[in-house]
Amino acid sequence: MALSLLSALTQASRNAVMKHLGHQLDEYINVLGRFIFLLPFAAAMVAWRGFPSVQPGFFWACLLFGLCQTATALALSKALLYGDMGVAASLQKLSILWLVVLSFFTLGEAPSPLGLAGIGVTLAGVYGLNVSRARISFWEPIRTLFTDRGQRYTVLSSLMYAPSVVTFKWAALTSDAPLATLGVYAAAALFALPVTLRYSSRHFREIPGRWKAFSSMGLFAAISSLASAEAYRLTLSSYVESVKQTEILFAVGMGYALFRERERLAEVLAGGVAIMAGVVLLILSG
Repeated sequence: MALSLLSALTQASRNAVMKHLGHQLDEYINVLGRFIFLLPFAAAMVAWRGFPSVQPGFFWACLLFGLCQTATALALSKALLYGDMGVAASLQKLSILWLVVLSFFTLGEAPSPLGLAGIGVTLAGVYGLNVSRARISFWEPIRTLFTDRGQRYTVLSSLMYAPSVVTFKWAALTSDAPLATLGVYAAAALFALPVTLRYSSRHFREIPGRWKAFSSMGLFAAISSLASAEAYRLTLSSYVESVKQTEILFAVGMGYALFRERERLAEVLAGGVAIMAGVVLLILSG
C-alpha cells in the first residue's frame, strides 16, 4: 500500500511540473523532457541493484510501452495545458472502464454485478464533473467532455493509458523494477524524439535554463514508475491500481494550492471522488 500511495503522490507531482512546463514551453518538449530526465535516476537504480536476468519478451514490452506511452503522455500534456489537474486526473481513470468494455467485446468477459455497479458510479462521477452545466440541458455535462479541449484530450489519453499499464507490468515481470523503468522509458524517448524535433525544436536551447524543473519532473516520474513496478511484483495489480486512484485527491489539492484551480472546486472534488470509488469497484470486481 505504501508503494502504491507513493506512486500516486509522485505521479500527481510529476503532472504538476508538466503543467507548469507546458505553460512555459510547450507540450512536446515537455513530454520528451519527462522521458529523458527520468533515465539517469532509473539507470542509477539499475547500477545499484545490479543487472537482472532478462526473460523473453522484455524488449517487445519496452517497444510497445514506448509507443503507447508517447501517445498517452502527449494527450495528457495537452490536457494539463488546457484544463485543470483535478479534472485531468479524474477523467484519465476512465482507462479502466475502457479496458472492461474492450474485454467484453473482444473476449466476451462480462462484468460482475460489482463491476456493473462500479461502471454506474464511474459514469455518475463523470457526469458530476460538469454537473453545473446541466442547467443548460441534461446532456450538456456529457457534451462538455468533447467540446472542452482539456477534457477532450484527457479522454483521449485515458483510451491509450491501459495498454501502457499492461506493457509496463510485462516489462517488470520479465526483468525487475529498475531495468523495466529504464527500458520502457528509453523506448518512449526514442518515439517522442522525432515528434519533438518536428514540432518543438526551437525549445531545445531552453532546457539548460530550466534544468531544475525538468530534473524534478524526471525524479517524480522515476519514483512513481519504480514504486509501481515494485508494487506490481509484490501484490496483485488490482490492489495496486485501487490504491493509486488516490492520485485524484492529490491532483485536486495540488491544482488548488499551486495553480489556483478554485473554480468549481466542490463540483470537481465530488465528481473525482465518485470516479475514484467507481474505478476501485471495477478493479476489485475483476
